[in-house]
Amino acid sequence: MKRTAWQCRNRPGKANCSTQLAGFGSIGIMNTDEREIFNYLQTWGGEFISVKEVCRRASTKKRYHEDPNWAQPLLQMMAERGLLERNLTGHYRIKPEPKKKHDGRWVSPEIKEILDENGVQVESQSTESDMDHGEQL
Repeated sequence: MKRTAWQCRNRPGKANCSTQLAGFGSIGIMNTDEREIFNYLQTWGGEFISVKEVCRRASTKKRYHEDPNWAQPLLQMMAERGLLERNLTGHYRIKPEPKKKHDGRWVSPEIKEILDENGVQVESQSTESDMDHGEQL
């Protein structure tokens, strides 16, 4: 069986979306067409891909020749549900997970200890996981 370019970019384990993307709540209710689109966009990482490219390469050549815009309404619905993100030119990508906010200034445990000895009060977010990270280095 000859593989297409996007299948070659697929890494093992990417076919099962539910285990890879637990942060997406509505991933379990996607139909097969939406899963094909999602898996194709997943191979591109964070890049925006045009609707035409998704229609051409997310499924078979036969499907593209029958209906060249088959993925357009699906992409819009997936964007409305929050699975995909659309830029100003109409290209889509998988919506990245939001980054965690840091409420305070991070201070290493060693620096905090020195500052505490000198009487300087520092509000830090150093936790045991930060100390473990320092020990691993």
